[in-house]
Amino acid sequence: MNWQSIVEDFKNFLKLEKNLSENTANAYSSDLKKLIQFFKENNLEEYNILKKNDLLNEFIRNESKKINSSSQSRLISSLKRFFNFMILEKYIDENPLENISHPRLGSKLPLTLNINEIDSMIEYYSFNKINNKLRNKSIIELLYSCGLRVSELIEINISDIFKTESLLKVLGKGNKERFVPISDQAKNFLNEYINYERNQVKVKRGYEDILFLNNRGKKLTRVMIYNIIEETRKKVGIKKKISPHTLRHSFATHLLENGADIVSIQKMLGHSSITTTERYLHVTKKHLIRTVKKYHPKKD
Repeated sequence: MNWQSIVEDFKNFLKLEKNLSENTANAYSSDLKKLIQFFKENNLEEYNILKKNDLLNEFIRNESKKINSSSQSRLISSLKRFFNFMILEKYIDENPLENISHPRLGSKLPLTLNINEIDSMIEYYSFNKINNKLRNKSIIELLYSCGLRVSELIEINISDIFKTESLLKVLGKGNKERFVPISDQAKNFLNEYINYERNQVKVKRGYEDILFLNNRGKKLTRVMIYNIIEETRKKVGIKKKISPHTLRHSFATHLLENGADIVSIQKMLGHSSITTTERYLHVTKKHLIRTVKKYHPKKD
């Protein structure tokens, strides 16, 4: 059995037929490669999954010891999807993981930054003469004020910015487009970056419209965005362990705390289900108390 070919076919199936993003397809493929490595270590190149189900369970048990419950859940999802794909391709007749349950995920509250912490990260680039300060300041502002995912940020084109309407076109998960409001401050930062910093970069062919570029004139990677946030966190003395996604959490949380309705937040975040938004948001007790006092008919 040519596993390399099967993995590639599976990845294409996820992207083209299931409309999953490149990042999600890569994550599923990564889980699958671990399983294939397990096959090889046990001399199971022509692995008959149904007859060797005990080895499959052994693989899942071994991997589960190394990862948290969220990653365990994704691993099982990856394998279930793969076996369903194998059924479609007529390699097997039934899914050996059909009845396996996902691990229970805890309801851990997402980490957020307060306004002062976010301002300190932005101001660091206002008062220090360093390379790419206009670009990095714009990146932090957009992640927070628009609630963007990293995968969305790095794909933004200059032509996606509608200055007159104060809107930004975003390409989200599943290649779904949405428009999010863009603040005046974000527009000012972007104007400065485009006019005084980006224009100094020699842009590589194919990246002419990409908004955020590295020093070589190419699109920034996800890792580079993570590095920018981590370096800025250290420079301004924030002790919390944060990531670019922390700014997205903060965006949603601050909107909710200041009275925004959850449906509007759902649309701005690009969630297909309101349930995802409800789990995503860190609702403070103070906000809940304020909501009851404002809206409950027997509030007095």
